[in-house]
Amino acid sequence: MAGETMPPRPPAGQAGILNNLLALTGALAGFFESRAALFAKESKKAFVQLVAIAACLIAALMFFAFGYVFVLAGAVVAIARALQMSWVWIAVVTGGVHFVLAIFLLLFAQAAMRKPFFRATIEELRQDREWLETLNGTASN
Repeated sequence: MAGETMPPRPPAGQAGILNNLLALTGALAGFFESRAALFAKESKKAFVQLVAIAACLIAALMFFAFGYVFVLAGAVVAIARALQMSWVWIAVVTGGVHFVLAIFLLLFAQAAMRKPFFRATIEELRQDREWLETLNGTASN
């Protein structure tokens, strides 16, 4: 406050190394405590936001799937009427086409999974490991 006087303190550097280390430790603890509290508060908000995003994505995927089924059913009926055939045969052919596409996509995904990820990083780490081995070899000689 304006009328209160501060207690006398020794000039900077005069308090001793132990007191300075204790003050530094206390200041760091306070700093990290305040950051942890802020992180905890924001993480709760982030969790709620992520749950809302996940719910929206799940609902969108569900609506997309239902829409796809209804459009497909409508297309089967329309093709059956246009060709004057039984809708059952059109549905069987449509299902077969979907199975073939699904198998093709699974084979494509399997081929993509066989390729290693992060090739450049793996190569760089291998080179670092070789360099360290040669460094250790020259240091022991």
